[in-house]
Amino acid sequence: MQISTNLDYAGDFQASAARAVALEQAGVDAIWVAEAYGFDAISMLGYLAAKTSRVTLGTGIINVFSRTPALIAQTAAGLDRLTGGRFVLGLGASGPQVIEGWHGMAYTQPIARLRETIDICRMAWARERLVYDGSVFHLPLPDDQGTGLGKPLKMINTPQRAQIPIHIASLGPKSVEICAASADGWLPFLYVPERAERVWGTALAKGLAKRSPDLAPLEITGGGMLAIGPMADVVPLRDRARPMLALYIGGMGARGKNFYNDVCRAYGWEAEAELIQDLYLEGKKVEAAAAVPDELVEKATLCGDAAYVRDRVDAYRSAGVTNLNVAPVGADPVATIAQLREIVGG
Repeated sequence: MQISTNLDYAGDFQASAARAVALEQAGVDAIWVAEAYGFDAISMLGYLAAKTSRVTLGTGIINVFSRTPALIAQTAAGLDRLTGGRFVLGLGASGPQVIEGWHGMAYTQPIARLRETIDICRMAWARERLVYDGSVFHLPLPDDQGTGLGKPLKMINTPQRAQIPIHIASLGPKSVEICAASADGWLPFLYVPERAERVWGTALAKGLAKRSPDLAPLEITGGGMLAIGPMADVVPLRDRARPMLALYIGGMGARGKNFYNDVCRAYGWEAEAELIQDLYLEGKKVEAAAAVPDELVEKATLCGDAAYVRDRVDAYRSAGVTNLNVAPVGADPVATIAQLREIVGG
């Protein structure tokens, strides 16, 4: 099992980069940089590429609406070259609030767009001429949609790797099925190992049944906030996760169009998910955080003594998680990661 963490993309990134170097030395295997509607992830990862030497660097995630598939392929190939083959392309569809509100693009056919982006990226990295006729993308652009001067092109540079790993952030059944069938890794959110099977088991099974034998086994990333120490000291730290959980379950999307709220409901917390959303959308964020189920707060974090954290690691491993993604809290996050490295193993 590998260990990964996310860097804060909204704060002092130079300070975060210094922390990334220390975390690399402490035993972190991968570092993810997210992208929403602040700074872009690619600039940050280029900076990290020059500051690190061993750790895998990934977009966690970029969306498939704001860049063309060819640009995503170019960008991934460039970062893979800069890192010497240490890059992972994390992709997702985002949601209508960001895509339509920030990017001004219609949030249509997200699953087809995701699937076709994967196809085109892999064609580009293999230096095939981009000739593609999908439901969203048509390369070259048909004569009746442009000047008629488009021609099939292939990437000028030879990529560091012809097969850059693609990990997909997906939650809905159809997108999880596509991820399991065609991607290298899965990036779920609000992952509770004890309840994951009831939410995604069928979709994963359908996708894996279609998976090409040329692909390696699907990697799965899951985890949460991390604190290791005496139970009396670290259990209260779990409550730090409540505002974030309330934000996603209650406020990340509109009523009836919130993927994270849907996951909470599918886990079996239907009434709690409805209450959290009602409170959050009414502006009662503190009350919404307090309404997050205690079991969800516990199971979506890894906060306890070494024996407790070891049991949580075993739960994630038993659920199929191959990459434990954690956010260390406390006075010395680097030491916490080093301790987790001992628990997880080399």
